[in-house]
Amino acid sequence: MTMALGLLILRVVTGLLLAAHGSQKVFGWFKGPGFAGATGYFQSLGFRPAWFWTLLVCLAEFGGGLLLALGLLTPLASLAIIADMIMAILKVKITNGFWASNNGSEFELTLLVISLALGLIGPGTYSLDAAIGFTLPVWVFLIGLGVVVLVDAGGLALSNQRTSQQHAL
Repeated sequence: MTMALGLLILRVVTGLLLAAHGSQKVFGWFKGPGFAGATGYFQSLGFRPAWFWTLLVCLAEFGGGLLLALGLLTPLASLAIIADMIMAILKVKITNGFWASNNGSEFELTLLVISLALGLIGPGTYSLDAAIGFTLPVWVFLIGLGVVVLVDAGGLALSNQRTSQQHAL
């Protein structure tokens, strides 16, 4: 019972924080840029087409956050969040160091590790996954991690290539 309650608290708090963070990009809530502003930001980072990468980020943060909070399709929500956090760390945060006070990767790494743990452990008894009997074998989650790494590596390579080309002009 205490394990299930702990997983519920971890899932709900992490998921809602991430959904709120994503709502800044999706809807412009909480002084966020909205989809158009976020798209411009991703374009400035070299992502093409920027709207596509913005959509992926919005789905991962807002959608993945809500799914995580509900404990619905938890392994897939975890994978989306992991992909988003890896990209944020490697593309934006890594040059700023670790601490959030310097715009570092502290927050993103925390979300990544929580999502990894929940993807491996599962959402717990108090979840919609448990209510509907949805589970995935761990090996499917691990293969998903491999896909996440490949997609992120491709996105980073393409955005870095375009950023380099822009600087050369």
